[in-house]
Amino acid sequence: MHGFSYRNGELFCENVSLQSLAEEHGTPLYVYSGSTLVDHFSRLDSALSGVSHEIAYAVKANSNLSVLRLLASKGAGFDIVSGGELFRVIKAGGDPAHCTFAGVGKTREEIVYALEQGIYSFNVESEEELRYLNQVAGELGKIAPAAVRVNPNVDAKTHKYISTGKSENKFGVDFGAIADLYERAAAELPNIKLRGLQMHIGSQLTSIDPFIEAVEKVIPLVTSLKEKHGIEFWSIGGGIGIVYEDTLASGSPEWWASKSESERPLTIEKYGEELVPRLKDLGLKILLEPGRYIAGNAGVLITRCLYEKKGSAKTFKIVDAGMNDLIRPALYEGHHEIVPLTEPKTSDRLKVDVVGPICESGDFFCQNRELPDFQPGENIALMSAGAYGFVMASNYNTRPFPAEILVQGGEAKVVRKRQTLEDVIAGEEL
Repeated sequence: MHGFSYRNGELFCENVSLQSLAEEHGTPLYVYSGSTLVDHFSRLDSALSGVSHEIAYAVKANSNLSVLRLLASKGAGFDIVSGGELFRVIKAGGDPAHCTFAGVGKTREEIVYALEQGIYSFNVESEEELRYLNQVAGELGKIAPAAVRVNPNVDAKTHKYISTGKSENKFGVDFGAIADLYERAAAELPNIKLRGLQMHIGSQLTSIDPFIEAVEKVIPLVTSLKEKHGIEFWSIGGGIGIVYEDTLASGSPEWWASKSESERPLTIEKYGEELVPRLKDLGLKILLEPGRYIAGNAGVLITRCLYEKKGSAKTFKIVDAGMNDLIRPALYEGHHEIVPLTEPKTSDRLKVDVVGPICESGDFFCQNRELPDFQPGENIALMSAGAYGFVMASNYNTRPFPAEILVQGGEAKVVRKRQTLEDVIAGEEL
């Protein structure tokens, strides 16, 4: 479910017209639904109610301070992958004691900062990193809480750029090497506290089967580590997929009711039904690290059509947002439903490419897709842009960052001002 729907011919976010936001704040423009963020967090929390757990929101999905503050107010912990993300969480009012620090390349400065702030655990990706963490903690006279990331060699059957749980991926330690690594760490690393075990097999998983396979494979390992080393938590990662196609319709209960069980995407209720019985008797706190599931369908990117270009082979709709604003289609062929802010009056469609102004052939939002025939001057929304949208934006071609708006009910607040050209070059010197 999400907070976007047509009302009286206009696309709304909760109780606010997106057209009115575009007119007031300009385009490109990111808009987030606060009720959707809270709803997705709460539903996931409820689905795991049968087991001791904590939801550590993956900050990398959408790190706007107001988004983080809203989730922190609902009891979220946070999964971070840099010192900068920890800084953001603290600025937003989050508790470092409920932060887990992942990532394969943590620097000394980041490790020191995280130790000083008292994070819950470092999710360690290699033996070399674990030994370096022990060294830095020793120099500071501290004990570093740690969990090693196990690579269970499970095929998540997702895009190769967001698959992380196979042996050829750069993440984690091979499944067969974990037990020995914990033995060595316990014997040789006095400034490490082995607090847990972590895994994450990939993103945008739309089937429950890879989750079940990974959990069942790792349960004997995590049980043994609890007995031998007294670990207290098991992070089973994130990766729950969202609806990217037919996103607008999926905001209604009627759409879900119209689908048979085999046609429905993986629901969070199904996720809980399958995993909680497998986890509840382990005597461990279960950590989840969702990002896309919470934020993905909570946001849209609004952009204005500038021109229509009809060539001999294609028709192009040229818009004012580019791959610098939303890189997912160019980076890993990410699909985003594209809808006009004014509801089409007919079902007529035109096959087009929707492209941006960036000087790259990869600067497109869709190719050869049948869409309503929106015209120059009209605004459209790229759905499902709440995760891995603004956070991956850049100033390529010296284009300022768009503004971000957070809607809660009938109130819309600017939670990031549109960047100016002076902002873009600030810090540079002649």
